[in-house]
This record gives sequence, C-alpha cells and structure tokens, in this order.
Amino acid sequence: MSAGVATLTAVPELPPVPKLLSTAVEALGGKERTGQQTMAAAVAHAIDTGEHLAVQAGTGTGKSLAYLVPSLRHAVRTGRTVVVSTATIALQRQLVDRDLPRLSEALATPLGRVPQYAILKGRNNYLCLNKINSAIPDEPAEAELFDAFAISRLGREVQRLNDWASDTETGDRDELAPGVSDRAWRQVSVSSRECLGKSRCPFGVDCFAEKARAESGQADVVVTNHALLAIDAISGIQVLPEHDVVIVDEAHELVDRVTGVATAELSTAAISAAAKRCAKLIDEREVDRLESAAEAWHAFLDELPGGRWDTLPEGAAPVLALVRDAAWNARTALNPQGSGVPQGDPETAATRNQALAAVEEVHDAAVRVLETFEESDPAAHRDVVWLAVDEMRGVARRTLHMAPLSVGGLLRSRLFGTATVVLASATLQVGGSFDNLAVTWGLPPQAPGRVDAALANGAQAPSDAEQVRWNSLDVGSPFDHAKAGILYVAKHLPAPGRDGLPPAYLDEIERLVTAAGGRTLGLFSSMRAAKAATEILRERLDTPVLCQGDDATGALVRKFADDPETSLFGTLSLWQGVDVPGPSLSLVILDRIPFPRPDDPLLVARQRAVESRGGNGFLSVAANHAALLLAQGTGRLLRSVDDRGVIAILDSRLATARYGGYLRASLPPYWETSDPEVVAQALRRLTGSPAAASK
Repeated sequence: MSAGVATLTAVPELPPVPKLLSTAVEALGGKERTGQQTMAAAVAHAIDTGEHLAVQAGTGTGKSLAYLVPSLRHAVRTGRTVVVSTATIALQRQLVDRDLPRLSEALATPLGRVPQYAILKGRNNYLCLNKINSAIPDEPAEAELFDAFAISRLGREVQRLNDWASDTETGDRDELAPGVSDRAWRQVSVSSRECLGKSRCPFGVDCFAEKARAESGQADVVVTNHALLAIDAISGIQVLPEHDVVIVDEAHELVDRVTGVATAELSTAAISAAAKRCAKLIDEREVDRLESAAEAWHAFLDELPGGRWDTLPEGAAPVLALVRDAAWNARTALNPQGSGVPQGDPETAATRNQALAAVEEVHDAAVRVLETFEESDPAAHRDVVWLAVDEMRGVARRTLHMAPLSVGGLLRSRLFGTATVVLASATLQVGGSFDNLAVTWGLPPQAPGRVDAALANGAQAPSDAEQVRWNSLDVGSPFDHAKAGILYVAKHLPAPGRDGLPPAYLDEIERLVTAAGGRTLGLFSSMRAAKAATEILRERLDTPVLCQGDDATGALVRKFADDPETSLFGTLSLWQGVDVPGPSLSLVILDRIPFPRPDDPLLVARQRAVESRGGNGFLSVAANHAALLLAQGTGRLLRSVDDRGVIAILDSRLATARYGGYLRASLPPYWETSDPEVVAQALRRLTGSPAAASK
C-alpha cells in the first residue's frame, strides 16, 4: 500500500533513467546488468515517444526495476499515473510488498519526493461491509443442499470472515491466511453490478474497495491485474484511474486473461438462481416465467450433445427468446426506473441489486447467443459458442459458453489506442518472432507475410493496423544456457498416445530421476498422467515423490524446495508457478508437447479463422499455444545464474516432426542431445548421486 497521499506537482529537472537505475540498484544491493539497463532505456524511450514496446527479458534480468524506474520518473515528472498490470497474485505481491517500497525509498532524494504506489483489484476481491453487516441471502450451491459437511464448513468459513472483518485494514482477500473457499467468499463480497455505490451504501465511507480506488487515484504507480485491465477496456466504465502509460508484465498471458473476462455462459442453474433471487421481490407471475424459462432451457439442452455450435440448433431460437424476455421482464419489475440502483432501504436495495445482476447476466447471455447467429455465415461470427457437458455425481450438467473469436480488435482500440503500452515477459518470441503474439494483441506484424494472421486476429485492414506503431526488443538473459542447461529430447521413445503414459515413458522417468537423485520437477499434460506416474514411481524409487493435490500447491513447492532428494509431479499450474533456485531442482521432465486439446472449441475456431484467410492455423494457434507453455515449463530449470541442470522432453515429436524446429526456436539455446546415457551421466556428475545401472 502507498505510504500516503501523493503530491502531484511536476518536477522540471530529474536525473535521467540510467542514473536513477544505477542509484536504485546500488541502494537495493544489486549488480549492474546490461539487459536491465537496455530494457530501462527502451521503456523510457517508449514512454517519451508514445510508441508501444514489446520486450522479452529472460529470468534474472531484473525486468521489474527496468520498467518501474522509468515509470516512476514519468509519473513524478508529469503528475500522471502509470498502471502496471500483472497476471499473477505472486507478482503483484512482489511489486507491492518488496520492489516498490524499497524503490520508492531509494529514489526519494533524486526524484524530489517519495513516489506513491497502490494496488487495485476488482471489487469482488474486497470484503463488502454492507453485505457482512446485513442479512442479505445468498443461495446455497445445489451440491451443498444435501451435504451437511459442506454446509458446516461453509458456516465456519463465513464466521471466520466475520471475525476477520473487524481486524483487516484492507479487506483484501489475498491478505486472508489461510484462505477460504470461493463459496464462502461470495457470502461477504459483491460484484460491480451488485454494489449499491458509495453514496447509497450505509458503509460507503468505510468501503474497502472505494478506499483502494481513492488511493489509486492519488498514486504514481497503480498495480493491478490483467482481468481488471480487461474490465476497464471492455465495460467502457472507468475502473482504473486516469493514466497515459500501461506496463503489461507477464504479457504472454494477456490474451487468455482478456478472453476469460469477455467469456459468458448460460445454464439452467444460473436462470433458476436468478429466479430464486427475485422471489418475494417481484410479482410471483414474473418469477414463475423465469422458472419456466429455466425448465425450457434445461429440456432443450438435455437433448443435445456437447460441442461447438456453428449454426443455431433447431428449436434454440424460441427457447432463447423465452429466456431473454423472462429475464427482461424480471429486470423491469425489479427496477421500474430502468437505471441506477433500486430505491428503498439499503438492505432491500442491496438484495434487489443482487437479483438485478443475476437476471441481467441471464438476459445478456441469451441476447449474445441470438445476435451471434443473426449472421448465417459462421466465418462472420464474432463469438464462438459451445455447449459443455460436465458429469457431476452421475448427473450431466450442460452449460452454453460464449467467447470472443478474437480480442485483438478490442485491445487495439481500447488499450493501445488510449495509452502507451509496454508489454514485458520472459517469453514473448514464439517460433523466433514477436509477430506471432503481437497479432493476437491486435498489433500489425513487423515481418512481411503475416497480414493474414493479423486479419484473423481482429485487424480491420492493413491501413488501419499500420496506424499502431510498436517496437520489439530482446534484451537476452544473464544465463549462459548452453553451458548451464541440457535440452534432452527422448527421440527413441514412441510418440505419445491417448491411453495414458506408455511403460517406456515410466521407465525413462525412473532412469532420469534415479540419476538425478530426486531433485525433479515433473510437468505432465494431465492430472491423470501426473497421478499415474506418482503412484507407480513411488514404488520404484528410493527418493520421495510429491504430487499436486496432495496438499496446497504452495506447501508442496516449499517441501520440494526444502529437500533436494524430493521430486514434485504435477500439471498446468506448475508449468508457470514454480521458482526454486539451487540444488533442489536439477531436472525438469515434460511428458509431452503441451498442445491444446483437439476438441477445444475456442482454439479450434481460432485455428479455422486463420486458415480461412490462407494462414497456417496450426502454427498460428496450436503450435503457438504449445510453444508458450514449453518456454514457461522449461524456464523452471534456471532460476539463478548458478543453477545447472537438464530439461528432458519425452515427446519424440519435438525431434522428428516438421514443427519441432518451430517449437525449439521458442526456447533458449540450451545444449541439445538425444542420447539418454549422456544425460544420465551428466545428472550423476551434477548431483553427485551414485552411479546407477541403466534400467
């Protein structure tokens, strides 16, 4: 949190960025790094010229300081706020709890005052004092109605949240330790749609979310997340303070996070929940209409298989119209004024607002589906619509999803069109080029021959795209990858199939982990594969194996880091969430190339869109997805300049398939081999484990 209220007085003469960076590095006890200096100068140039910048900075570069120093200088010099957006809570906490406090103190003298900073999240991340002090009902989840243990646990968590409300100064969910379930948190929080607003709420003066927003409005640097950045862009309602520069860290995740915010769904449960919220608030006949619409939607979906909708199924239009109209009538009855917060005492108004939010989401989802299929040509659809069928306790639950085919146009107009944007990550070059990610952001390709892909990702025309100017820069890495890491591709193994891990893969993992004496992070393409490998190898190995799901992920990573002989197996969240420097991590194993599921409706639709314009859909979508995850997964190995180790990829297609070179071009220049004995010997030398006979 910031230390006070910033005085936004422009300072005419400030030291240049290189001098400020040197001051900061010296004060923080760091070392001068060429990549960091180069990046800081490029960020400063982008801010001065207004040209967007994509910068790849490898682990250990010190990219946070490289963008924070020029950002603070700009904010102090001009009095304008800089927004820093991240994808993960871990990086937010690092910036707010460690980097910015020390940096503000170090630069206070040369900047003429102490720079101010704040963190801002979506409203539902803060405890709502009105909800916690009112008897505002929240419907129990259907699965909990028959589960006494779940209800008991929910009650205990809510009581703990009530106690915590008296102690917390921020109301920020991330500061609650240990955490609570999403279901419990919903009892004490509200979305933006459900909020009464500061002037109407009896607790508006003390509202945690409003305090965070007010503080961010006075800060030089505001730290937020990609989701809130997307909400600010999509909603058209100003959520973030006025700003002219946006730093997007972990930029490789930007498209997925924006897509997530822009995705909606329509289910029987959502319609029924909206009807229940309206009960006792509006005429019983309107509630019955909404319940009837839920029953009609359930009956219609119950006859359909899961999958993408290229056309509207027969009979869908009248049912969707029924849902739309019933939700609209309920909305009108809840708030006859048609806009603003419903009138009445605060508790009644809050209850009505929650009901309004529920029926509006149902209405908007139904309208969105109908509007999507007003255009008969699937190639012209802006949204991808698909029906997901999930089995829960033997009951099939069907939910219709809507996601944008592309967010490039949205980002180009609402993000790049309103501020200078710096996109930073350790992984931005895919297939050896920035263009492959840039076109998904809505930026024009720098290299010729990428116009089709740019059009498929939302560019209106080359002339329109050319108006967005941007530069790219790879500042390298402090690591000598060729000397510090070996990339081993198990070329002799069969290509992976769909029937789980082949016996040869399990034998290979056993040999590698034995040679390493533990010290292994196993990254698997599915939880089923991770659990199967754990179960079998626990019987074969003399060293411990932990598996994701045995405990909280953070606790498992700590156990893994504390014991060099321990191995940790898991799936997707570990591909990006593990930072274990030192001897506890000497071997990273990937069971297969992380291509998206071939039945992923959104990625398949995006792939088809590229192909319809003559591009290579597989490389532009599936291979890009895999390349980013490969780079993130293999990046777990080297976390400090002293680290050494092996990355073992068991999927032989990386060496034999035509796209293998494209994927390897996305990785740092490790020393490569396909010889299993060379790798085993290297691991034994590195870790000092006893020689083991090859099995």
